Amino acid sequence: MPSPPKPVLIVLHQEHSTPGRVGLRLTDRGHALDVRRPRFGDPLPDTLADHAGAIVFGGPMSSNDDEDYIRREIEWLAVPLAEQAPLLGICLGAQMLARHLGASVGPRPDGLVEIGYYPLRATEAGQGLCAWPETVYQWHGEGFDLPAGASLLAEGQLYQNQAFQYGPSAFGFQFHIELTLAMMHRWTTTGEERFKLPGAQPRAQHMEGRAVYDAQTSRFLDGFLDFWLRLPRADGEAQDPASASLVPIRIG
Repeated sequence: MPSPPKPVLIVLHQEHSTPGRVGLRLTDRGHALDVRRPRFGDPLPDTLADHAGAIVFGGPMSSNDDEDYIRREIEWLAVPLAEQAPLLGICLGAQMLARHLGASVGPRPDGLVEIGYYPLRATEAGQGLCAWPETVYQWHGEGFDLPAGASLLAEGQLYQNQAFQYGPSAFGFQFHIELTLAMMHRWTTTGEERFKLPGAQPRAQHMEGRAVYDAQTSRFLDGFLDFWLRLPRADGEAQDPASASLVPIRIG
C-alpha cells in the first residue's frame, strides 16, 4: 500500500488564526496539518524531512518588528530553503521570506495600503508558469522588494511585487488565497478601523468583490496546491537555490 501523505507544516501568528481555505484544500488531499504558532512558544522543526512542505501565513505584525519570535522565524526559513522543501509564504510569510533573502520590507512613502480587491498582472515569467487571478484580495500596509535571485511572477499597481519564486520550490504571495467567507466577515469586522487608511476599500466593496472575483482565486488555489505538493525534494546535499531554474507549471 502507498504511504499516506505527509503532513504540511502550518505556521500561524495569532492565537485563533486558522489556515482557512488552504487548510481545507490540504486536508481534502489527505494531508494532516501540523499547526505551529512560534509567537506562543511552539518550536519549528530542524528538518522538513517528515513534512510535505511548509506554509507561513500572515498576521498584523511586521517582519521588521524587533521580536524574538519574528527573528527566529525568519532565520528558520533557511531550513526549507536548504532542503528545497515546498515553501509558501502568504502576506507576512512572503515578507519574512523576502527579508530572509536579503530584501527590504516596508510601507509605501505615501502611506497607501491595499485592503480589499486589487488588480493582479502576471509578468512574462509568470505567464509561462500559470494562469493567475486577475483581481485578488489584499490586506497589508507593507510590501517587499524583490530578493536577489528571485523571479517576479505577478505584480500590482500600488505594490509592484505580488508573487515571486526563489529556486525550484519557494514562493511568496503578497495577496491572500486562504480566506473563507467567514474569515472575510471576521477581518472586515475586527479590522474596521483600517478602512480609514489611504487606499483601503470600504467593507461593502470587499463583499461585492468576493462575489465577483473569488472563483478565480479558488481555481488558482486548487491548481497551485496540486503543483506545489508534487515539487521534487532535493536528495542529499542541496544545490544553491538561487541557481536553480524555474519549474514550468500550468494552472487553469
